[in-house]
Formats: sequence, C-alpha cells, structure tokens
Amino acid sequence: MRNRFAFQPRYFLFWLAFFVVAKAVFLLYHFGKAGTLPAGTLAGIFGYGLRLDASAAAYLSLVPFVLLMAGSLLGNRAGTDRLIRFYTAVTGVLVAFLSTADLELYRTWGFRLDATPLQYLNSPAEMAASAGSAPLLLLIGAFIGLLLLGYLLYNTIVGRLPQLPAGFGRGRAALASLLYAVLLVVPLRGGVQQIPINQSDVYFASQPFANHAAVNVPWNVVNSLTTLRDTDPARYQFLPDSTAQRLVRPLYTYTDTPAADSATTGLLRTARPNVVFIILESFTAKLVGSMGGEAGITPNLDSLARTGVLFSNIYAAGDRSQKGLVALLSGYPSQPTSGGIIKSPRKTEQLPHLARSLKQAGYSTQYYYGGELAFANMKSYLMTAGYARLTERADFPKSQQNSKWGAHDHVLFDKVLADLRTQRQPFFTTAFTLSSHEPFEIPIPRKFRGTDETALFRNSVYYTDWALGRFLHEARQQPWYDNTLLVLVADHGHTLPGFSAVDSPDKFQIPLVLAGGALRPEARGRVVRSLGSQTDIAATLLAQLQLPATGYRWSRDLLRPVQQPSAFYCYNDGFGFVTPAGSLTFDNVSGRETSRTKGVPSRQLRQGQAYEQLSMQDYQNK
Repeated sequence: MRNRFAFQPRYFLFWLAFFVVAKAVFLLYHFGKAGTLPAGTLAGIFGYGLRLDASAAAYLSLVPFVLLMAGSLLGNRAGTDRLIRFYTAVTGVLVAFLSTADLELYRTWGFRLDATPLQYLNSPAEMAASAGSAPLLLLIGAFIGLLLLGYLLYNTIVGRLPQLPAGFGRGRAALASLLYAVLLVVPLRGGVQQIPINQSDVYFASQPFANHAAVNVPWNVVNSLTTLRDTDPARYQFLPDSTAQRLVRPLYTYTDTPAADSATTGLLRTARPNVVFIILESFTAKLVGSMGGEAGITPNLDSLARTGVLFSNIYAAGDRSQKGLVALLSGYPSQPTSGGIIKSPRKTEQLPHLARSLKQAGYSTQYYYGGELAFANMKSYLMTAGYARLTERADFPKSQQNSKWGAHDHVLFDKVLADLRTQRQPFFTTAFTLSSHEPFEIPIPRKFRGTDETALFRNSVYYTDWALGRFLHEARQQPWYDNTLLVLVADHGHTLPGFSAVDSPDKFQIPLVLAGGALRPEARGRVVRSLGSQTDIAATLLAQLQLPATGYRWSRDLLRPVQQPSAFYCYNDGFGFVTPAGSLTFDNVSGRETSRTKGVPSRQLRQGQAYEQLSMQDYQNK
C-alpha cells in the first residue's frame, strides 16, 4: 500500500518523468538532426535538461501541494484527490498541446516555443495559413500519444491519494504538506545557487540543436511571457561603450578609394524616377540561379539580374517578415528577440522611413499586400511611415482572395498595374508578395515534382517568379516604365531547401536586384559583389535619388566602399556576423560562439558583439 507522505514526491516525479518522455518525442520528431549527434550528446540533452525539467515540475506541483495541505486540514481526502486529478488533467492537456505545437514550430522557426505565437493572436487566419503545411495527422497523433502516456504515468507513479495513517492528526499532515511545498523552492530555482536557473544553464554542447533540445517547453513559454516587454540591455553589454563604438565605426566609414565593382557615377538616367519596391516573400539565394542557387526556379528574376544590377552578397537582417520590413524600409537592424521593434509603435514612430523621405521629395506613396496588414503589427508601422494609401486583403474582392493568406501574388501585381495607370508621378510603390509563405499553395499547376515541403516551397517560389514575369511583361508596355526603377529584394531567407541551421549564413543570404527603364545603359549587367545587408538598401536608394540619408544611421551606400564591409543578422537570441574574412555566429543564451569559418579573427567576434550592443542600446533608448 502506498504511503500518504510519499504522494507529493511521487507527484513531482510524475511531471519530471512526463518531461523526459516529451523530450524523447521531440528528438524522435527531429530524428534527422538528433541522429547526427553522438550518444554522449544525446545523453547530455536529458542530463543537462533535467534542471529545467525539475524547475517546471516544481511550478506545476505548487497548486496540488497547497491543495493537499488544505485537504489535510479539512480531512476531505476524496475531494482533495478529485481536485488534484482535475488540475493535473487540465495542465496535462495544456502541456501536451504546447509540447506538440513546439514539434513543428521548431522545425519552421529554429527555436523552442516561447511567447512568439501570442504576437499573432490578432491574426488567426494568418496563423492558420502559416500552419497549413504542418503534418496535422502526425501532430494529432503525437498529442494523443502524450496524453495517453501522461495518463499511464500518473496512474503508475502517483495513483489515488492514500488515507492518513491511523493516529496521525490533520495538523501534522498539513505541516508535512507545507514542508514539501517549501522544499519545492530548491528545484524551482534550479538549485541553491545565488542566481535562479535560466536557459543558459542547460546549454552544454557546441551544436545549437542539442542545446535547444535540452530546454523545457512549458518553462520556456512562461519565462518568455515574463519578458515580453523590453529585453534587459545589460544582457547585451559585452564591451565598454567607447570600445564598441570604435569597433563598429569602420563598418560605416567610407574610404576615398572606389571599389572595383562600385559605380563611380549614378546608376540612373534621372534623379527622380518612379520607384517600384517589390519585397519577395522568403526568396532565398539558394533558389536564385543568378546567385549560384538552383537553376530554373526564378527565370524572370534571373533575367532582371542579367539586364539590371545584381547585388550578389546581401544578407537579410533577421528571420521574420516584420524584421525584414523594418530593415528594408527604415534601414534599421533587427533585434535578437522574437518580435522585433515593429511590435512597439512607440519605437517605430522614431524610425526613418523611405516612404516618408520620398514623400517629402514629392513622391506619391502606396503600399500593397495581399494579406492582412494587422499581421505582426505591420499596419501601425506603415501608417506611421506616412503611406498615402494602404491596400490589403479587405480591398480585394472575395473572389480574388483565393489563398489562405488572402490574394495570390498575380492578383496583387494586377492590382498594382491597374492603379499605376492613374498614379501621380513620381511614385514610390511598395508591393509585398505572400504566396511563397507556408503553406506554399499556388493557383497554377506545379512545375516541379514532389509533395514534400521542399518541393512545395520550390514550386511556390517559381509561381511568384511567374507572377513577377506577368507583371514585368505588362509594365514594360506602360508609359511610366521608362522612368521607373524596380527594386526587388527578399524579406528574409529560408531554411529550405537543405534545412539550413537556424544560424547558418546561407539561410540569410538573399537576392537584391535593381532594374527598370530608369537604369543607365552602361549600368545594365553589373554585378556588385560588395558585402552588405538589407539595412543598407535605404541609404543606397536615397544616394541614387540624390536625397539625404543622414537619419538612416544604420544604413550605408552599397556603391561606396567602406573600411570594412560587413553584414550583421539576428536570429532568436543570437547573431551572425559576416565579413570578407568569413562568418561567425554567437548564441546570447550560452554566451558562446556556435560557428566560425576558418581564418576569421577573434576581433570579428568583438565587432559582432559591439554591433549587437550598440544596436540594442539604440533600440532600448527609442
């Protein structure tokens, strides 16, 4: 017969065992990554992760321990047992749901589930569309499996609440329950050390996946909820500010010697051309043939690259659309946080913006998107920018909202073409595509075989390029085209094809092409190999338009040489820093490098840290 006073330790052990099972399910789901790890590293995932698992188990045990203390005083064993079982069932369903959602979100985002999905609750349709490519049957099976395993574990380890031993008073029983509750403080804090446990305590390996796998999902979600506002700036204080400024200065200091592939004169035939700024969803360099990627996926973009100006060494500033949007249109770096600056209208109001700069120069301004602009708080950012007209999903007829996200890309481009016929010139028109976002559904027959996610993604990029080709064919016949500059660039890269690591530079490399009738003939066919970032496009464009870019302090002209070319990018709680010497990546949680190419000097790590430090200070101060 089970002892009443072993009930609380058994309850704690139940949650601990459940988290171990959930960790095993995570590794099985990501067997492609887990299978490459040595046996010792796999064991370390469970061993090092046990502290966070114990902390989460302690939090989940608090309520039952208090209920048991109250039940002991009242002498109501059956009622207490029912309450504890009900609480465990509710929390068990929630924990199983979070663990299941994390399985697929990690594959897509590259970091464990945290509070990030809460930022999209005001856009449920977009959330559903984003999850459209997920293997729902497999995930439902995993969810049910976790529930069944949890049920079996509870009945095996915990079971029914036993009666008090004969002669053992209620007060003494309540005191014993209280002592157990007090003891929870130790696992709850992760030990008796001065600083409570955090994610860095379970980071133990050189492989990011192993460190991520050791993290406890419910603990991570709750912890991130407590830090949804601003991130502690001290966390990014690596160097004295004067040292950080000295290290970053060469990245933005122009030299007098022109680079071999930089233009010594302007690229444009006129200082005030129309500008059509096209942001291509998830267009990774890995699928752009003119950048050395797979051939035949983007024939129209490749054609523009051959007849326009191709920037072949550009990196996205972040890994989400909302981060790319701010980098492109405000020349502002991304933050190593889940949401980025766009989630804070108070901060984005202080950013410069291309639409505002060009509006002041006499341009009419318009923004087009086939989805809902409320997604990721984009609308507040764009309205602050001063666009005269915003076109989004609701502005398209229901019959044209033929994508889970809204209107497909060819519909979007048709709308842009129709409006430009009567648009006052010069105009600055921004169009953001969406069809190459998950779930990668397209309205034309598939070009490439296969039904796996990579094939679906490849076909969706091909479709967007096809829609771009239709747009270009019609645009070239319009009277405004000869005086128009086309800017084509991705919002961010993608893990596909090849399932690039979350911090891998090839995940962040993207195309940038300048084209259109406004280009000078001698500029056509130029390939600019200078290293740069999305954040540099704003200053580059303004320089070609002979407009000041003094407010864009984090942006530089890609056609002017600097002392040290570079590209800085962020992912969740980490950064990458690329220079001509090579690349390195750094994880902020563990405080360690996760990769470094051969020949990269140690100074480059300090420069990357300095850049992150100063950009985060700027973000915090806005």
